[in-house]
Amino acid sequence: MKLAIFDCDGTLVDSQADICAAMDAAFRAAGLIPPDRHATRRVVGLSLHEAMRQLHPEGAHEDHASLTELYKDAFRARRASGAVAEPLYEGIAALVADLADSGWQLAVATGKSDRGLAHCLEMHGLTGHFVSLQTADRHPSKPHPSMIEQCIADAGADRARTAMIGDTVYDIAMAVNAGVRPIGVDWGYHETDELIEAGAEAVATDIAHLRVLLGQIA
Repeated sequence: MKLAIFDCDGTLVDSQADICAAMDAAFRAAGLIPPDRHATRRVVGLSLHEAMRQLHPEGAHEDHASLTELYKDAFRARRASGAVAEPLYEGIAALVADLADSGWQLAVATGKSDRGLAHCLEMHGLTGHFVSLQTADRHPSKPHPSMIEQCIADAGADRARTAMIGDTVYDIAMAVNAGVRPIGVDWGYHETDELIEAGAEAVATDIAHLRVLLGQIA
């Protein structure tokens, strides 16, 4: 059984504007200077607590926990006000539908929360295509392989025919740790050379290229 596991932020959707705005609000609510937005983009994909640890390294565990809750509050407020967009990257909807129709099992492994991922997929009408949805709510942060292991178990997939598709070194390292095929995409938040150095066997430059790379696995 073939399985394609997608990261969400920076791979399926371009959520950087929403993430950066919520991060800015969280730090301000804590009385801190918000991190540079490039620094915020660099931690997309990690669990929130780990992201806060990296963005506020001088803080204690309790500070990181507080920032995590403030971030969640800020993101929920943005969603309630209709400010959250999280647009799909061009061609993603068709790719997901075509892969599902051609016999692939599909899954998501993301640093988002269960609630955040559900909202995102429902907004774009994609929920029904995925047999497994794994989030930071129930797993250690990337690059721990736990999310991929659960995706494989849920799908009953062949590990040798499983690909992890993502835009960050955390996605690629997670794939390497799980012993599945690591495929990068260059439209997200980390650079191509970083993905290759982390172990990506290839980095897709567009959706057509990603289709070719997945075809080689099939």
